[in-house]
Amino acid sequence: MPKTEKIEKVAELRRRIEGSEALFLADYRGLTVADASELRRALSATGSRLSVVKNTLMRLAAAEAGAADLEGLLEGPTAVAFVETDAIAAAKSLVDAARRFRTLVVKGGLLEGRVLSAEEARALATIESREVLLAKMAGLAKAEMSRAAYLFDALQSRFLSLLEAYREKLPAGEQAQDGGAAHEGGAVEAAPEADAPGEGPTEQAGGGETVEEEGAKGPEEGA
Repeated sequence: MPKTEKIEKVAELRRRIEGSEALFLADYRGLTVADASELRRALSATGSRLSVVKNTLMRLAAAEAGAADLEGLLEGPTAVAFVETDAIAAAKSLVDAARRFRTLVVKGGLLEGRVLSAEEARALATIESREVLLAKMAGLAKAEMSRAAYLFDALQSRFLSLLEAYREKLPAGEQAQDGGAAHEGGAVEAAPEADAPGEGPTEQAGGGETVEEEGAKGPEEGA
């Protein structure tokens, strides 16, 4: 391979490594063209792209991308699944393909900058998918909200019950004192109304005295 073409291939692989969410490496020896095409379609449905790579170029690209530890997986024929979105879904698809195609061997992978062994890569396939996990989290959140609302209602009802019980246990003297205070307040308000009738006789008495004085003066003037 000419040097310029080699440099371009390494640069392309480096970009794909850096732009991937995860990588899975597999030995594809024994796969037919039809098998490889089916595997590519299955991985494509999970947002992954399968490519057959040269180990020498992949080693250079991995070193440039800061994933030099991948070198230990780059032995024998190598196909790399470059995962763009869901690493768990890609792992499931690859492990399912390995069950169907016995000659396909999962070598390992790279996830969040960490190299995965073959066992660790296969273990990812046992984790529930992103959609299932999100649905379960949403269900748990809804259940917690319902539980919180129930507890709030229960506490409110309990508080009201305690308040009513407290009122029933108040001493009778305090209740009578409250009633006596209300009675005194009514008497004070009624007192001004009792004074009003007394004002009439006082004015009449005054008026009578005036008449008598005028009557007394009358005879003297006549004399």
